[in-house]
Amino acid sequence: MIRFLILAGYFETTMYLYVSGKLDQYINLHYSYLAFLSMILSFILAMVQLVVWMKQIETHSHLHKKSAKFASIALLLFPLGVAWLFPTVSLDSTTVAAKGYHFPLADGADAQTQDQEGTTVQYLKPDTSTYFTKSAYQKKMRKVADSYLEQNTIQITTENYMAIMEVIYDYPDEFVGKNIELTGFVYNDPDHNNQQFIFRFGIIHCIADSGVYGLLTTGNSQTFADNTWVKASGTLKMNYHASLKQTLPTLELKNYQEIQEPDNPYVYRVF
Repeated sequence: MIRFLILAGYFETTMYLYVSGKLDQYINLHYSYLAFLSMILSFILAMVQLVVWMKQIETHSHLHKKSAKFASIALLLFPLGVAWLFPTVSLDSTTVAAKGYHFPLADGADAQTQDQEGTTVQYLKPDTSTYFTKSAYQKKMRKVADSYLEQNTIQITTENYMAIMEVIYDYPDEFVGKNIELTGFVYNDPDHNNQQFIFRFGIIHCIADSGVYGLLTTGNSQTFADNTWVKASGTLKMNYHASLKQTLPTLELKNYQEIQEPDNPYVYRVF
């Protein structure tokens, strides 16, 4: 019975996330077929366990106690309660501030710290190099970079956000001077009043390898409060950030206007 309830609970939880539209806040929807496959398998296995349990009742009904039934119900209600009762909150600049204002590029001492903590949180630059061999990664990123370097104005959309952001940080000098258009939410630089970051939270495969990705902006004629969604355009330059002690690709703003938050604030890596 317990196995049936656990499997049924998993099926119902996954179905709930899909029907409620919350599934895309946990995984990259390009891999949603895996969630559907696991949901179908859990349903089939639950039915198998139900048949087994029914047969056991017929032959060993005197062994089933009320306490076991209550425990089974509790096991079912716990995962469903977590999924249904706890609100799903979109990540925003509050999350950025909570992580600490240092934005490592996931190398050196920062990478060692993440390994020790068992985390894979990424900042500023999406890094998919761990999913390829070194030569395959370089070849793939080179091809992506060349396809956008041919354009005078690069429009960063929800679909290509992660890919473009990765090659901008891989080949920053080659993108200097390019006109860039993007949307995202504002995070105010705590050390410089006239500088703001434009971010979006992105998911490579699932929420476990998510990160906050975007660009530093300068030349702001106006500033917005944290979490304000904006559409920005400008020219890409390199700027040394004294507080972060690194040179960053920076958007020198030409246009900067407030917009409505999109229905889905997340972006996903498309391979």
